[in-house]
Amino acid sequence: MVTVMEGLHEEPQGRLRLVVGLGNPGARYAATRHNIGFRVVDRLAAEFAIDITREKFSVVFGRGRIEGLDVVLAKPMAFMNRSGPPVHSFAEFFRISLQEVLVIHDDIDLEYGRLKIKEKGGHGGHNGVRSMINAFGGGDFTRLRVGIGRSGTGAQVANYVLDQFTREEAAELPGIIERARDAVVTILCQGTKIGMNQFNIKPVTRCD
Repeated sequence: MVTVMEGLHEEPQGRLRLVVGLGNPGARYAATRHNIGFRVVDRLAAEFAIDITREKFSVVFGRGRIEGLDVVLAKPMAFMNRSGPPVHSFAEFFRISLQEVLVIHDDIDLEYGRLKIKEKGGHGGHNGVRSMINAFGGGDFTRLRVGIGRSGTGAQVANYVLDQFTREEAAELPGIIERARDAVVTILCQGTKIGMNQFNIKPVTRCD
């Protein structure tokens, strides 16, 4: 777990950060691969005692502090490919600039469990990120991509991401979510550059 010492960062204390986990609403999708962004936000909420039960603009959210920083944790309740407009309305209401938005989402182009932080860019084929870019009119927001890998059975992408994790994947999932939680805290408190240096490195496979 990342521990950030008091006074380590020099970020202005008045800024409000928005951490958005992407997923699909409803119990049917709760345990699917596509909802890993929701799972990371839930982990942050539990860790920092942020109640994410309020709702505005079809966004479930909670406001609190992460290592002394003022943060809103949010989960859009529109389906993935329509998640951008409610997040945009929400950010405008709270006067949060695009540069203060961190989006957490699944990525089939990363092997399972691998993390990758990006400061900006395109949608890479991800419908939720595409919707965000279209709604905000640009992609200048930070992303934390959480690898879910590709189907080893040739399943269609839509079926694969909307399916549940295998038993083997589920066993590793808590550790992956914990590491993603650490990545979010590092990005917020120490910046994306340090986050990239710490979390974008491909894990080394050991052979004993």
